[in-house]
Amino acid sequence: MTRGTIYNRDAFLENIAQRLGRSPRLSGVSRPQWSYQPQWTVFAGRSQEDLLKVLQKQCELIHTDYIETTSAELAGALKRQVAAYGGGPIIVPDDPRFAEYGLSALLRDKWSAEQTTVHIWNPMLGRKNIDAAEQANVGIAFSDITLAESGTVVLISRNEQGRAIHFLPKTYIAIVPKSTVVPRMTQAAAYIHEQIEKGALVPSCINFITGPSNSADIEMNLVVGVHGPMKAAYIIVTDR
Repeated sequence: MTRGTIYNRDAFLENIAQRLGRSPRLSGVSRPQWSYQPQWTVFAGRSQEDLLKVLQKQCELIHTDYIETTSAELAGALKRQVAAYGGGPIIVPDDPRFAEYGLSALLRDKWSAEQTTVHIWNPMLGRKNIDAAEQANVGIAFSDITLAESGTVVLISRNEQGRAIHFLPKTYIAIVPKSTVVPRMTQAAAYIHEQIEKGALVPSCINFITGPSNSADIEMNLVVGVHGPMKAAYIIVTDR
Protein backbone atom coordinates (compact mmCIF):
# COMPACT_ATOMS: atom_id res chain seq x y z
CA MET A 1 0.00 0.00 0.00
CA THR A 2 1.50 3.32 -1.05
CA ARG A 3 1.43 6.38 1.19
CA GLY A 4 -1.75 8.42 0.78
CA THR A 5 -3.77 5.74 -1.02
CA ILE A 6 -7.37 5.38 0.18
CA TYR A 7 -9.26 2.23 -0.74
CA ASN A 8 -13.06 1.81 -0.99
CA ARG A 9 -13.64 5.41 0.07
CA ASP A 10 -16.61 6.03 -2.23
CA ALA A 11 -18.41 2.87 -1.15
CA PHE A 12 -17.76 3.71 2.50
CA LEU A 13 -19.12 7.27 2.15
CA GLU A 14 -22.08 6.08 0.12
CA ASN A 15 -23.03 3.67 2.88
CA ILE A 16 -22.86 6.41 5.53
CA ALA A 17 -24.89 8.81 3.36
CA GLN A 18 -27.61 6.21 2.85
CA ARG A 19 -27.88 5.64 6.59
CA LEU A 20 -28.23 9.41 7.06
CA GLY A 21 -30.87 9.59 4.34
CA ARG A 22 -29.02 11.98 2.05
CA SER A 23 -26.60 12.07 -0.88
CA PRO A 24 -22.85 11.78 -0.27
CA ARG A 25 -21.07 15.10 0.29
CA LEU A 26 -17.71 14.94 -1.46
CA SER A 27 -16.85 18.65 -1.40
CA GLY A 28 -17.62 21.86 0.46
CA VAL A 29 -17.22 20.23 3.87
CA SER A 30 -15.39 22.34 6.46
CA ARG A 31 -14.53 21.91 10.09
CA PRO A 32 -17.11 23.61 12.38
CA GLN A 33 -16.00 26.72 14.25
CA TRP A 34 -17.28 26.00 17.72
CA SER A 35 -18.20 29.06 19.78
CA TYR A 36 -17.16 27.36 23.00
CA GLN A 37 -13.93 25.36 23.13
CA PRO A 38 -13.19 24.57 26.80
CA GLN A 39 -10.28 22.29 25.93
CA TRP A 40 -8.16 25.35 25.19
CA THR A 41 -8.96 27.15 28.45
CA VAL A 42 -7.40 24.61 30.83
CA PHE A 43 -4.25 26.21 32.26
CA ALA A 44 -4.52 28.98 29.67
CA GLY A 45 -2.00 31.75 30.30
CA ARG A 46 0.10 29.66 32.67
CA SER A 47 3.86 30.16 32.44
CA GLN A 48 6.30 27.28 31.99
CA GLU A 49 7.14 27.59 35.69
CA ASP A 50 3.47 27.23 36.56
CA LEU A 51 3.16 24.18 34.32
CA LEU A 52 6.17 22.57 35.99
CA LYS A 53 4.43 22.92 39.36
CA VAL A 54 1.34 21.24 37.92
CA LEU A 55 3.50 18.46 36.48
CA GLN A 56 5.34 17.96 39.76
CA LYS A 57 2.11 17.66 41.71
CA GLN A 58 0.70 15.22 39.18
CA CYS A 59 3.83 13.07 39.39
CA GLU A 60 3.07 12.51 43.07
CA LEU A 61 -0.33 11.13 42.12
CA ILE A 62 1.01 8.79 39.44
CA HIS A 63 3.85 7.41 41.58
CA THR A 64 6.58 8.93 39.42
CA ASP A 65 9.88 10.31 40.69
CA TYR A 66 10.27 13.97 39.73
CA ILE A 67 13.78 15.43 39.48
CA GLU A 68 14.74 18.92 38.33
CA THR A 69 18.22 19.64 37.02
CA THR A 70 20.09 21.74 34.47
CA SER A 71 21.71 20.58 31.27
CA ALA A 72 25.14 20.98 32.91
CA GLU A 73 24.10 18.68 35.77
CA LEU A 74 21.98 16.29 33.72
CA ALA A 75 24.63 13.56 33.37
CA GLY A 76 25.11 13.40 37.12
CA ALA A 77 21.38 13.39 37.83
CA LEU A 78 20.80 10.63 35.28
CA LYS A 79 23.64 8.53 36.64
CA ARG A 80 22.29 8.83 40.19
CA GLN A 81 18.77 7.90 39.15
CA VAL A 82 19.94 4.84 37.24
CA ALA A 83 21.91 3.78 40.32
CA ALA A 84 18.80 4.33 42.48
CA TYR A 85 16.93 1.94 40.18
CA GLY A 86 19.60 -0.74 40.51
CA GLY A 87 21.91 0.07 37.59
CA GLY A 88 22.06 -1.62 34.21
CA PRO A 89 21.61 -3.13 31.76
CA ILE A 90 20.37 0.02 30.06
CA ILE A 91 18.67 0.58 26.71
CA VAL A 92 18.36 3.92 24.91
CA PRO A 93 17.28 5.08 21.43
CA ASP A 94 19.79 6.31 18.88
CA ASP A 95 18.83 9.92 19.56
CA PRO A 96 21.07 12.92 18.75
CA ARG A 97 19.73 14.67 21.83
CA PHE A 98 21.93 12.49 24.04
CA ALA A 99 24.95 14.17 22.43
CA GLU A 100 23.32 17.60 22.43
CA TYR A 101 22.69 17.35 26.17
CA GLY A 102 26.22 16.18 26.97
CA LEU A 103 25.40 12.54 27.71
CA SER A 104 27.64 10.80 25.17
CA ALA A 105 30.52 10.29 27.59
CA LEU A 106 28.19 8.77 30.17
CA LEU A 107 26.58 6.39 27.69
CA ARG A 108 29.68 5.28 25.84
CA ASP A 109 32.54 5.65 28.33
CA LYS A 110 31.67 6.06 32.02
CA TRP A 111 29.05 3.32 32.24
CA SER A 112 31.21 1.05 30.10
CA ALA A 113 34.13 1.57 32.47
CA GLU A 114 31.84 0.49 35.32
CA GLN A 115 30.86 -2.67 33.40
CA THR A 116 27.33 -1.32 32.92
CA THR A 117 25.87 -2.54 29.64
CA VAL A 118 24.26 0.14 27.45
CA HIS A 119 22.40 -0.98 24.32
CA ILE A 120 21.70 1.73 21.74
CA TRP A 121 18.74 0.87 19.53
CA ASN A 122 19.90 -0.06 16.04
CA PRO A 123 17.25 -0.84 13.40
CA MET A 124 19.77 -3.03 11.57
CA LEU A 125 19.81 -5.45 14.52
CA GLY A 126 16.11 -6.27 14.27
CA ARG A 127 14.90 -8.65 16.98
CA LYS A 128 18.12 -8.21 19.00
CA ASN A 129 16.85 -4.78 20.03
CA ILE A 130 13.73 -6.29 21.57
CA ASP A 131 15.81 -8.94 23.33
CA ALA A 132 17.98 -6.16 24.79
CA ALA A 133 14.86 -4.29 25.96
CA GLU A 134 13.55 -7.43 27.65
CA GLN A 135 16.82 -7.85 29.53
CA ALA A 136 17.23 -4.17 30.41
CA ASN A 137 16.75 -2.89 33.91
CA VAL A 138 16.38 0.72 32.78
CA GLY A 139 15.01 2.29 29.60
CA ILE A 140 15.89 5.93 28.96
CA ALA A 141 14.42 8.30 26.35
CA PHE A 142 13.66 11.95 25.72
CA SER A 143 10.07 13.20 25.92
CA ASP A 144 8.94 14.89 22.71
CA ILE A 145 5.87 16.52 24.29
CA THR A 146 5.00 16.55 27.99
CA LEU A 147 1.46 17.00 29.32
CA ALA A 148 1.40 18.83 32.66
CA GLU A 149 -2.23 18.08 33.47
CA SER A 150 -1.86 14.29 33.43
CA GLY A 151 1.88 13.87 33.94
CA THR A 152 2.23 12.23 30.54
CA VAL A 153 5.29 11.98 28.32
CA VAL A 154 4.66 11.71 24.59
CA LEU A 155 7.19 9.66 22.64
CA ILE A 156 7.18 9.52 18.86
CA SER A 157 8.47 6.20 17.57
CA ARG A 158 10.83 5.98 14.63
CA ASN A 159 13.37 3.51 13.23
CA GLU A 160 15.96 4.55 15.80
CA GLN A 161 13.53 4.45 18.73
CA GLY A 162 11.41 1.34 19.02
CA ARG A 163 8.48 1.32 21.40
CA ALA A 164 9.95 -1.65 23.29
CA ILE A 165 12.34 0.80 24.97
CA HIS A 166 9.43 2.30 26.89
CA PHE A 167 7.60 -0.88 27.93
CA LEU A 168 9.92 -3.86 28.40
CA PRO A 169 12.62 -2.65 30.85
CA LYS A 170 11.93 -3.02 34.57
CA THR A 171 12.20 0.72 35.15
CA TYR A 172 11.95 3.79 32.96
CA ILE A 173 13.47 7.28 32.92
CA ALA A 174 12.17 10.08 30.69
CA ILE A 175 14.37 13.11 30.14
CA VAL A 176 12.00 16.07 29.90
CA PRO A 177 13.25 19.36 28.44
CA LYS A 178 11.29 22.17 30.06
CA SER A 179 10.39 23.52 26.61
CA THR A 180 8.39 20.36 25.83
CA VAL A 181 5.91 20.92 28.67
CA VAL A 182 2.42 21.94 27.50
CA PRO A 183 -0.86 22.15 29.43
CA ARG A 184 -2.62 19.00 28.23
CA MET A 185 -3.57 16.56 25.47
CA THR A 186 -5.16 19.39 23.46
CA GLN A 187 -1.79 20.91 22.59
CA ALA A 188 -0.23 17.56 21.77
CA ALA A 189 -3.05 16.66 19.38
CA ALA A 190 -2.82 20.09 17.75
CA TYR A 191 0.92 19.66 17.20
CA ILE A 192 0.49 16.22 15.62
CA HIS A 193 -2.31 17.54 13.41
CA GLU A 194 -0.13 20.46 12.36
CA GLN A 195 2.66 18.11 11.31
CA ILE A 196 0.21 16.07 9.23
CA GLU A 197 -1.08 19.24 7.56
CA LYS A 198 2.51 20.10 6.64
CA GLY A 199 2.86 16.75 4.92
CA ALA A 200 5.11 15.13 7.50
CA LEU A 201 5.18 11.35 7.54
CA VAL A 202 2.88 10.10 10.30
CA PRO A 203 4.79 7.93 12.81
CA SER A 204 3.77 4.29 13.02
CA CYS A 205 3.30 4.70 16.76
CA ILE A 206 2.99 7.60 19.21
CA ASN A 207 3.17 6.54 22.85
CA PHE A 208 1.48 8.43 25.67
CA ILE A 209 3.02 7.21 28.92
CA THR A 210 1.80 8.34 32.32
CA GLY A 211 4.18 7.08 34.97
CA PRO A 212 4.84 3.40 35.73
CA SER A 213 2.44 0.70 34.65
CA ASN A 214 -0.58 0.33 36.92
CA SER A 215 -4.05 -1.12 37.13
CA ALA A 216 -7.10 -0.74 39.34
CA ASP A 217 -9.24 -3.35 37.60
CA ILE A 218 -9.81 -5.40 40.77
CA GLU A 219 -12.23 -3.54 43.04
CA MET A 220 -10.54 -0.23 42.19
CA ASN A 221 -7.46 -1.13 44.24
CA LEU A 222 -4.45 0.47 42.56
CA VAL A 223 -1.52 -1.83 41.84
CA VAL A 224 1.62 -0.23 40.40
CA GLY A 225 4.05 -2.14 38.20
CA VAL A 226 1.85 -4.87 36.74
CA HIS A 227 2.46 -4.98 32.98
CA GLY A 228 5.39 -2.72 32.23
CA PRO A 229 8.04 -0.67 34.04
CA MET A 230 7.61 -0.99 37.80
CA LYS A 231 9.10 2.44 38.48
CA ALA A 232 9.37 5.62 36.45
CA ALA A 233 11.17 8.94 36.80
CA TYR A 234 10.98 12.22 34.94
CA ILE A 235 14.19 14.26 34.91
CA ILE A 236 13.25 17.84 34.04
CA VAL A 237 15.96 19.87 32.31
CA THR A 238 14.99 23.36 33.44
CA ASP A 239 17.23 25.35 31.08
CA ARG A 240 16.36 23.66 27.80
